[in-house]
Amino acid sequence: MSPDDIALFRYRLIAEVSDPKLSPAERGRLVRELAATAHPHPDGGLRSYSRNTFDRWIRAYREGGLDGLRLTRRLDSGSVRRHPELIAEAAALRAERPGRSAAHIADILFLRHRVVVSPRTIRAHLRRRGLHREALADVKRAYGRYEAEAPNERWIIDVVTGPFVPHPKVAGSKRAKLFLIVDDHSRLLIFGRWVTEENTRAGQDVLRAAITRRGLPAVLYTDHGAPFANAALERTCAVLGVRLVHSKPYSPQGRGKQERLNRYIRERFLTEIEVAGIGSFAELNDRFWAWAEQVANQRVHAETGQRPIERFLAGGPPAAADRALVAEAFRWSVTRAVAKTATVSLCGNRYQVDPALVGHRVELRYDPEDLSRLDVFLDGAAHGVATPFFVGRHVHPAVPQAARPEPKPTGVDYLGLVLAAHEETTAAPIAYREVPLFSEDDDGDGLVGAAR
Repeated sequence: MSPDDIALFRYRLIAEVSDPKLSPAERGRLVRELAATAHPHPDGGLRSYSRNTFDRWIRAYREGGLDGLRLTRRLDSGSVRRHPELIAEAAALRAERPGRSAAHIADILFLRHRVVVSPRTIRAHLRRRGLHREALADVKRAYGRYEAEAPNERWIIDVVTGPFVPHPKVAGSKRAKLFLIVDDHSRLLIFGRWVTEENTRAGQDVLRAAITRRGLPAVLYTDHGAPFANAALERTCAVLGVRLVHSKPYSPQGRGKQERLNRYIRERFLTEIEVAGIGSFAELNDRFWAWAEQVANQRVHAETGQRPIERFLAGGPPAAADRALVAEAFRWSVTRAVAKTATVSLCGNRYQVDPALVGHRVELRYDPEDLSRLDVFLDGAAHGVATPFFVGRHVHPAVPQAARPEPKPTGVDYLGLVLAAHEETTAAPIAYREVPLFSEDDDGDGLVGAAR
């Protein structure tokens, strides 16, 4: 079998997923489906390939076209001794960036030399040289701290617990929670908002506002709290091309900058808020953002020696994110089975879909703040819009709703107005109160009261 046959076979498998119009989420789903299927090989057999293999083929095709998909020679542990320069280069790559995985280093070597090196082989040789990630992690904890090299390379998101604030929906007050995003490189307070509920939607609202103000981050770093460990945030990051990274449980070493900013907020902002007193969440947010822009982002940072806003804008203002992409990223997605009546349900509402979808499981994408429109997808392909029969709930129950003020009484007596109109149109109004309901039949003639 010639290298051209192999290249064409590989291209047939990845042709669809190589489409540049695909979003990261769509491409990931297609690659997973390819990896879960056995494919007829030109030699007559069936072959299965891992997702990493398909990803490697996609990168090779983008960089080298069909030539990049030709069969390459493999370097195994037996032939490593004949190519010590590759292992030396792998060691240098790991030493330069301890965060590089063996699979990542294998990809770099392949792109540079067109030689496939097993990640397992690289991992074994790096361990022998004392360059395994566990050892480097210990050194890092002892002697240094990580810092992003440029603005928007890494954002850190967290929640800070604040004071009790009067709230119109409850009798008394509610504990305020601050969703906060800081840029790792500049220490800029990207955005923050005080809310009543620590949930998924609140975290998404803050992230969307931050992206609108400061552009897209390459990495979003967070803990495993419920607002950040959910499918909605994963989908948002996948559509935007943002890598979502969760810190390891009980290992908060990578969150030091966030913790220092949290302490600074408690010492410099919350202390003064408690003295001044706050009457509402709107007032709390107004004062916080004014303080953030005028104080927190303008102070000279002790570690960087620069003002956060100056360091963030040193290379110029960040590129604005595509509005259509952002709108799509913050939609929610659910899977529903289409009933025999060609209907689906969501949050108590029922919708009509294409009858051809009966019996299929479809994906519904929607804005959680507007349940009147659902876009329907089957296997990633659009299948029109779900038409609502009746929208009883317009907003998803997980979306926090602003409290409505109590209406002022109008003083209108509707029934009194009806009675007055009736009396005006009746020539001789009957005094119903004076008409007896019944009376005794005294003489036995069978007639009572006014009927006699």
